[in-house]
Amino acid sequence: MLRRIASYLKGYEKYAAASPLLVILETSCELAIPLLMAQIINQGILKEDMAPILKAGGLMVLVAVIATFTGGLAAKCATSAAQGLGANLRSAEFEKISSFSFADIDRFSSSSLITRMTNDVTNIQNTAMICLRILIRAATMLVASVALTLAISPKLALVVLVILPIMTAALLALMKVCMPLFEKMQKALDHLNETVQENLIAVRVVKSYVREDRERAKFMDANNGFTDAGLRAILRMVAMQPVMMICMAAATVLTLYFGGNMVLGLELDVGYLQTVLGYIMQILMSIMFVGMAVLQYTRAQASIRRVFEVIDAQPAITGGGADRLPAPRGRVEFQDVSFRYQTEGAGEDVLRNVTLDIKPGEFVAIVGGTGTGKSSLVNLIPRFYDVHKGRVLVDGLDVRDYPLDQLRSRIGMVLQNNVLFSGTIRENLLWGNENATEEELVQAAKDAQAYDFIMSFPDGFDTNLDQGGVNVSGGQKQRLCIARAMVRKPAVLILDDSTSAVDSATEGKIRESFRENLKDTTVIIIAQRISSVQQADKIVVLDEGAVAGVGTHDQLMASNEIYKEIYDSQQEGGEGNG
Repeated sequence: MLRRIASYLKGYEKYAAASPLLVILETSCELAIPLLMAQIINQGILKEDMAPILKAGGLMVLVAVIATFTGGLAAKCATSAAQGLGANLRSAEFEKISSFSFADIDRFSSSSLITRMTNDVTNIQNTAMICLRILIRAATMLVASVALTLAISPKLALVVLVILPIMTAALLALMKVCMPLFEKMQKALDHLNETVQENLIAVRVVKSYVREDRERAKFMDANNGFTDAGLRAILRMVAMQPVMMICMAAATVLTLYFGGNMVLGLELDVGYLQTVLGYIMQILMSIMFVGMAVLQYTRAQASIRRVFEVIDAQPAITGGGADRLPAPRGRVEFQDVSFRYQTEGAGEDVLRNVTLDIKPGEFVAIVGGTGTGKSSLVNLIPRFYDVHKGRVLVDGLDVRDYPLDQLRSRIGMVLQNNVLFSGTIRENLLWGNENATEEELVQAAKDAQAYDFIMSFPDGFDTNLDQGGVNVSGGQKQRLCIARAMVRKPAVLILDDSTSAVDSATEGKIRESFRENLKDTTVIIIAQRISSVQQADKIVVLDEGAVAGVGTHDQLMASNEIYKEIYDSQQEGGEGNG
């Protein structure tokens, strides 16, 4: 695992290599200071000779300056390496997430993916910084202090051998207890992020239904869950401190007792007693720092596992390898297609044995009740999901044989949940085709009945949109999304209930623009209002995931009871209520 983490230091290897070397130099300088102090005491103060004091004192100042300089450099290198590691891990995660299908995102959940790219990576960064600086420093200090203590007084070094096993056992026990707690802590954070994200996305619904109290209680439950999980882990860590303090106090007492007797017996100089006492304290402090680093690594292990779960995930949908692709014509075929969502608990088919043939240039409407599989059907065309059985063909080739970018470049899609990005209107429209000319942008805006309101803004196409397009109305957002899809000039244009927020007159103008300017484009519309698609070349009726009828409006009114029932109910309830 460590070797794999290290592979993500690419571009920052020199910082990762320099930091330990600088830390060792810094630590060596710090370890020299107690020896110089011993000289000052033994050779200077006790013998009342200023020369050793001045000499050793001057060296102490020089050593301290070197230690300060190398310590600062080490911190800079460790920080650069850790930040670089985090950047590379986030990039790797984002690249993998970008290749995910809808099914993959459903499997991980959006909130969990956000946590893995932010909090989990931050944990790994912090651990890397601790390992490159604090752990190396503590390990160097521990080994060197033990060696120097043995060199000065092997008898006093025995104090360390008594205390060390106790502290080591305490650390190992703490690691065993804390590991599962850190796992629970990260899962609790996932849940908290999910709650916050859901509330922010649905804030208008929450306010319209006056459910702020419910959402507040839901947030408090998630927040308290995360707090409790964090407290349980931290309290276990805090429990180690009394053990460490007792060990340090015991070591101090034992060193002073045995060392004092050795000084009285002329076995040890006073200055060296102070030096040994300092080194023993350094040994014990180093063990504590090693323990902290190990605990941080224990916490990071949970984050490392979660990050690599994303990086190692095999996308459910990958592009095909067809050598020759057919010319874009816009023909779409469903051949005995069945589909089910692979999420937990989803066992039944959403679509069953669907067979359809949509010819190039046709205007096709898909109607049906809620939950009949309309959105699921059109999501199979660009391979947002894969079929469970059967085949979906675009221009005579199975969609699974297309490279994904080639397949989706033929398709313009306006999803049910319209999304605009922060930036200008122009930048949003260029998502459809980044090389589109000004004339093409204007024409697409006019076709989508968006041009007039765009030009009503002081900055026109250069008007800034807030994230999600919250500074435009729902109808304006839909029209901008339609314009974005039309800029692409796709072979197949799919609109998933994408005109629900515009009035009937505007919707009629949009449909007319399709007939005039997209004559060679296959248009597939999921419609709630039958009145808006009566002139379609073909209307597909879905019922419980199966095709219940195909034909024109007049044909279906004459022969299809489901279609007639939907139409009559909408006429009775008023258009737009369907």
